[in-house]
Amino acid sequence: MADELQFIEDGLQRTQIDEFFAEELGRAGYGGMEVAKTPMGTQIVLKAEKPGMVIGKGGKNIRKITTTLEEEFDLEDPQVDVQEVEEPDLNARIVADRLANALERGWYFRKAGHTTIDRIMEAGAKGAEIVLSGKVTGARSRVEKFNRGYIKHNGEPAEDIVDHGQGVAVMKLGTIGVDVKIIPPDAVLPDDFEIYEDVDVSEYVEEVEGDSVEELLAGEPEEGEGEPTTGAPPEADEETADGEGAPEEEVLEEADEAEEFEDVDVPDDSGVEEDLDELESAVDEELDEETEEAAEELLDEMEDGDEADDENATADEDDADEEGDDK
Repeated sequence: MADELQFIEDGLQRTQIDEFFAEELGRAGYGGMEVAKTPMGTQIVLKAEKPGMVIGKGGKNIRKITTTLEEEFDLEDPQVDVQEVEEPDLNARIVADRLANALERGWYFRKAGHTTIDRIMEAGAKGAEIVLSGKVTGARSRVEKFNRGYIKHNGEPAEDIVDHGQGVAVMKLGTIGVDVKIIPPDAVLPDDFEIYEDVDVSEYVEEVEGDSVEELLAGEPEEGEGEPTTGAPPEADEETADGEGAPEEEVLEEADEAEEFEDVDVPDDSGVEEDLDELESAVDEELDEETEEAAEELLDEMEDGDEADDENATADEDDADEEGDDK
């Protein structure tokens, strides 16, 4: 048989066994089962509100159940272990069966739902939800929900943490489905957190090597810190930091060069300004002389041109007079 078909076969067998226990052990408060196959056989753990009724007088009832499992469900050497449910109000399967029985006895659905969910929360549950679906009051079916506390509907917590149980109430108008979800008080949710008061935080703070920020801000700068360095280049600073001073010969040479520069005469700024003024005045005088000469030459040319125009005009007049006389 393929693996997929084997999974389906195992799931179907598990469901049939669960339905068998629900019918046979309904009065004993059947709260679910766990099936595990071992090399020695099949181990089944039953959870019941009244383990004495499951075992029966002298173990009669438990032997009957074992025989039925071997013959009808083909289980090899079934070993049934019965455990008592410590808090029935926190078992979703038992709560669903109780609520279904209350509806069958004539309880109003709203009163039954609120009473049941209040008992669940009083038992210490973190959250609960009850869903009734069917013809609860009339000919038309509907869905009624009762919520308290915190409940998970999807994801891994909904599968692993939430206890889910179902029951059926057979009424005159039809059947009513009862769906119960409970989060037990010891469940650890992924989004849980705790707030501790009056806790010494220093125990949880990691120690950092060196001075803290507060000490650095409060401390005063040491002598020489923050002052600009002039004179020696960075190389000299590194040598002095290492503890090695400059050679004496280099120091003497630098001192001799400094004395030589002291003997040189450096001109003053005042003398430079006077020389600049004299140079500007000389340039202005040369420019004035050149301008005057150009202007005189231009005037002479203009005067010569006027005299030539006058002579030409008089010559033209004489010619004209001579032509008149000839006529």
